Amino acid sequence: MNRYNIIVNRLTFCVIICCFLIFGAIVCSAQEVIKNYTVYSGVAKVQGNELLVIRKMEKAGKILYLAVDPQTLTTELTADAVVRPMDWKSAKAYFQQTPYFKAYDAAAKQALALQDAGVTHGFPKEKGITLTIDLCPSHKPLDRIIFTSLLQEFAKIEQPVPVALSITGRWMLTHTDDLNWLKELVAKKEIDITWIDHSFNHHVSPTAPLKTNFLLEPGTDMNFEILGTELAMLQHGLIPSVFFRFPGLVSDQRVVDKVLAYGIIPIGSDAWLAKGQKPAAGSIVLIHGNGNEPVGVADFIKLLKSKTAEVTSKQWLMYDLSESVEDEFGGTK
Repeated sequence: MNRYNIIVNRLTFCVIICCFLIFGAIVCSAQEVIKNYTVYSGVAKVQGNELLVIRKMEKAGKILYLAVDPQTLTTELTADAVVRPMDWKSAKAYFQQTPYFKAYDAAAKQALALQDAGVTHGFPKEKGITLTIDLCPSHKPLDRIIFTSLLQEFAKIEQPVPVALSITGRWMLTHTDDLNWLKELVAKKEIDITWIDHSFNHHVSPTAPLKTNFLLEPGTDMNFEILGTELAMLQHGLIPSVFFRFPGLVSDQRVVDKVLAYGIIPIGSDAWLAKGQKPAAGSIVLIHGNGNEPVGVADFIKLLKSKTAEVTSKQWLMYDLSESVEDEFGGTK
């Protein structure tokens, strides 16, 4: 089984790369193929701000960097920046008192449980929630009613409406129309999406115990699961965030440490609606929007309708994930 999974991972990666190279003009809207995508550590100076560089790549013969603002936890691609290489230990010491590394350290300390490691709650004084929607591999279409319902409730109150989507590489491969629809909503400034890495394959066994399931399955190629998904995002014109969500919310200390080594922060949830968990002020709410969790979607629509009066009076809002984590860990912009 282990050897089989390794072979499947490598074959899938080869297919993706071939598609990018041969059909890049079609799939990526005439964008150049991204090459030499690697983990990198350094400090970039962009418009007077110091950013932490976590990835390096090449596009159209130019070097690009994926960098995170350690104060706001937002990410951006930058080409025109003075980058100073710095090893991870030194970079962590340099930015130690920022919300990014405070959240990073907090996630590392919450790695012992088999489920729900990482940051699970936003700023408790928030009047509302942070919505995260998981897009695991599925043959079913996107639950667009989630987004149309959000827009209906918040159209006159909060635009763009912030949401976080935990996306898998395999979902992107088979849901081009749905992905383009989401990108159109962003372009029209109706929603603002934080793109969370949710692994590429999202392997799951219906019979294996949790300790050998999902990313804990022996033979899992974490480099591919993380970087392969980020690369797929970039090829679709999406900017990867600094967040990662474990498939099934299942992890252990070893795999959490591996994820943290990529400079990304695990995000859990304290309110998985389909499991009957009730959201509170500042909750990071989890629902699945891939067509496989109608109960969770129905519960969220019901939650929205129950908050109509509070939404209208701005007493119950949707919060951006980066801002929520920043507030929770004491940053100032």
